Amino acid sequence: MSIETDIKQKKFRSPFQKLALNLMYTTKWLEYKQLESFKEYDITPQQYNVLRILRGQQGNPIKVSDITERMLDKSSNTSRLVDKLLAKNLAKRSSCESDRRAVDVVITEEGLALLKVLDPFIEDWENRFNIISEEEAEQISALLDKLRENENQA
Repeated sequence: MSIETDIKQKKFRSPFQKLALNLMYTTKWLEYKQLESFKEYDITPQQYNVLRILRGQQGNPIKVSDITERMLDKSSNTSRLVDKLLAKNLAKRSSCESDRRAVDVVITEEGLALLKVLDPFIEDWENRFNIISEEEAEQISALLDKLRENENQA
């Protein structure tokens, strides 16, 4: 389907407006599809993102502030997300040895087990991009990077 059909809009002010609306619509569509995969496991995409970051630490502790820097959704309340993961026993926290004011977080075995269950769902979710070539994926990714680079220079 086209963006025109999906949002029932025939004309756009400019190709840039069409692009902006298409990006926002597609982002929400992807988020919804991902959310469907997580619902059964009582986890949100933001909680998944924290678990993904923790798994990437390979057992090494990470400060909550460092998790925040790496989050995909910069508006997420990382401390609250970590608290929810702690309550579900998917992560554990300890005092940071190098900074007594900071808190270190690591993923638990339960957290790793949940990610192992979710990995096939995420792979299926990512496979929806297989309709474009790897070269096209790289090109789109580079264009999106270019859009964000412009924001950093403004």
